[in-house]
Amino acid sequence: MSVEEAGLDGAVHALLSALESLTFAQRHLHPGLLTRLGEHIAKYESRLVEAQQTVRAAAQSEPATALDSALELTLRAVRALPLAGQDPNGVYAAYRALRYVPYAHEALYALVNDSPDVDAFFLEPSARTGDVRAVAEPACGEVLHINNERGSKGGYSAYIPATADNAEQAVVFALHGGAGHGRGFLWTWMREARTRNIVLVTPTSCGQTWGLHEPQEDNVNFARILDALEQRAKIDRTRMLLTGMSDGGTFTFVSGLAAASPFSHLAPIAASFHPFMLEMIDTPKVAGRSIYLTHGVHDWMFQIDVARTARQVLTGLGAQLVYREIQDLAHTYPREENALICDWFLHGIMPTSEQGRDEALHD
Repeated sequence: MSVEEAGLDGAVHALLSALESLTFAQRHLHPGLLTRLGEHIAKYESRLVEAQQTVRAAAQSEPATALDSALELTLRAVRALPLAGQDPNGVYAAYRALRYVPYAHEALYALVNDSPDVDAFFLEPSARTGDVRAVAEPACGEVLHINNERGSKGGYSAYIPATADNAEQAVVFALHGGAGHGRGFLWTWMREARTRNIVLVTPTSCGQTWGLHEPQEDNVNFARILDALEQRAKIDRTRMLLTGMSDGGTFTFVSGLAAASPFSHLAPIAASFHPFMLEMIDTPKVAGRSIYLTHGVHDWMFQIDVARTARQVLTGLGAQLVYREIQDLAHTYPREENALICDWFLHGIMPTSEQGRDEALHD
């Protein structure tokens, strides 16, 4: 039964609108904006409650069950985020509130074959025809969660496009931040993976965070994951991107610049960097390496001077560096940068400037 046949189109639209606004709030997360972002998000609660009541009153079906789960998780985020502005540790309360969002995406993804709107939501905007695209058969590849339940360590999640059965595909390994998890981080890159037929892998660190000082365990795990993926898909080993956010970005440096690293391209985001890290990496491996470095001017955890030092050091060692300072970004993930990273990684297309765009906070 499709979403339309079940009479749930209105509930889907309310959910998608709330999720897009939560993505906007995450993108603009900053300690000084918590109250304003909370007010921006709070208005979606009544719409989501009404949508959930509609779903629960409908005939029981697989679409209704998936939609109810996605609505419940989204409601938890919408109710929790406005409280962050009153919390003494507000930005961390906001991070906790937003952790519901990727799992709402996971629940919603079950409807990708049942709703053109949901299908379009999991595509890059440039790939949509009008507001949506027709659902194709088969509409998408395979989503895997291998030993990667929430709270577990050392497992991975992946998206394998259907085309990976017939031709070698580029690979993106995307690494979560220090308090994150690979299962949730999968959804940060799902639109690009589906749109561009990328094999997407989001491992979970073996320890509490990535092994920044003792990288061997996570590196061995990466090799194990790659071997397992090659049993399922055709992988282009000449096109492999390692990227990550915060601790995941720092580990992108540590792992990606090691002598045995299999990755052809690196894209650290909001990462820490210190010249002492050069003692842990293979310095000759830096020369000629393709690196795309992204950092927010308003990053309060790793200030912008950290990225400027990295630019100076890496350029001095001969890296082929793309450097991006995002003018309105704090310590959070710039989703809009994914498409530019893909253009650079897959096609060698460079961004037009070193500065990312400003986005006004709107209603």
